[in-house]
Amino acid sequence: MSSVFTTHPPTFSKSEAEKICASIFGLSGKAQDLYSDRDQNFLFQSDSDQKYVLKISNPEERREILDLQNEATLFIHSKDSDLGVPLQIGEIEEFEKDGQIYFIRLIEYLRGRFLKDVDMSDSDHEKLGEFLGKLSQSLAGFSHPAADREFEWDVRTTNLIKSRLDYLGSESEKKTVTHFLNEYKKNILPISNELRMAVIHNDGNDHNVLINDKGKTTGIIDFGDIVYSYQVGEPAVCMTYVGLEKDDPFTPMAKVFKGYHSCFPLKDSELKSAIYLTCVRLCISVTMSAWRMNLFPENEYLSVSQKPAWDLLRKLEKEGLKEWSKRLIDFVNC
Repeated sequence: MSSVFTTHPPTFSKSEAEKICASIFGLSGKAQDLYSDRDQNFLFQSDSDQKYVLKISNPEERREILDLQNEATLFIHSKDSDLGVPLQIGEIEEFEKDGQIYFIRLIEYLRGRFLKDVDMSDSDHEKLGEFLGKLSQSLAGFSHPAADREFEWDVRTTNLIKSRLDYLGSESEKKTVTHFLNEYKKNILPISNELRMAVIHNDGNDHNVLINDKGKTTGIIDFGDIVYSYQVGEPAVCMTYVGLEKDDPFTPMAKVFKGYHSCFPLKDSELKSAIYLTCVRLCISVTMSAWRMNLFPENEYLSVSQKPAWDLLRKLEKEGLKEWSKRLIDFVNC
């Protein structure tokens, strides 16, 4: 069955993007390509020097998912206007090209440097966790029918990870991923009814988090992976990415977790489960990449984070999750 993960993203030119901004949004200016995994994004700078992001959705994207993103950001903004989230400008529009209908959105441009481009101190990582905790506070009580979905990047969808094991490059890789799936089954599924459920951003990665010149987290973009899932999945996902390519991954991961817990207190079962969910997220990353590289061999971006992800998985496999879980709990409670 076709999905946004199996369908090529749109291929509009910069001049076509500029014409769309003029005809639909009444804006004249210049468009620049921005990377997007499954949609197509442009940075649009108007003649009056205002910046926007033009988003052209994957042909397989459902309108209700875009409505979900818009309503979630509006909800967050209504609760805490200091949190930087990109608001939609105007309505979701439709545009036809070569017989295909695309959903078009104009989104606010948020200033800041991406987390991937910033050297973060321990205190900066704790501030990042605090930001995510405030984000969870602002999303508390939000609901939308489209959020409760089976989604590839949801840590609960371990069945999808299993279905893609054969795309991995070696038996050793399959063994590593299977190890963490078994750890999840043994340690998390028995307590899953104790883990709170909520709508979460679900993608606090180093390409989505914005940092200012003082190391403070100021915003988060790209709500395309938003889903109704485990509340503790919010910090667990971010911990996945801050742990990559670190000689000592524990410290930045623990700092993010501590900052989150200080703003959005987690229950004991949630504290215990975080590292297991982090590992499931890493397993999603490596299996999704292998699967989609088979579909789109020309897309070099799909393999960018795979070596760091495997390195972290193997480190965690060697050291053991029960010990990590205990160390994290002790750290956030000290």
